[in-house]
Amino acid sequence: MKRFLFLFISIFLCISITPSFGMEPASISGLWWNQEKSAQIEIYESTGRIYGKIVSLKEPVYPPDDPLGMAGRPKIDRNNPDPLKRKRPLVGLLILDAFHRTGDRIWEDGFIYDPKNGKTYRCKMTLDTPNTLFVRGFIGFSLLGRTTTWTRGK
Repeated sequence: MKRFLFLFISIFLCISITPSFGMEPASISGLWWNQEKSAQIEIYESTGRIYGKIVSLKEPVYPPDDPLGMAGRPKIDRNNPDPLKRKRPLVGLLILDAFHRTGDRIWEDGFIYDPKNGKTYRCKMTLDTPNTLFVRGFIGFSLLGRTTTWTRGK
């Protein structure tokens, strides 16, 4: 019985220690679709921080019935509170800013910009699976916010 217990404990220790040794931590770099599948975002690392920019839109131009008369023109950041930034194209727009890794699958202390309403929120991202990213934007505390699920693009 003692031998069995020793063998069980040895196997358990080997299994619990081995996976983390020599394995690279999870990565969120790459292309991601937002929850609505209306935009594809490229997440990348630069200078030790994580950033993300819109690289494509499902509907990149304004529809014929656009209330501001922009029909057929490429979409711009027209809801930005800064009038000088309202003419920036949405494609290429930086929306994830300055995240750093705080755990194996967690990135925090960054910001997310929502071009739909022109607001910037604090943000936390959690890699649930290799192809599923939870993006939580919030004001103040993480409890006061909203989480969306992004899926890895191809």
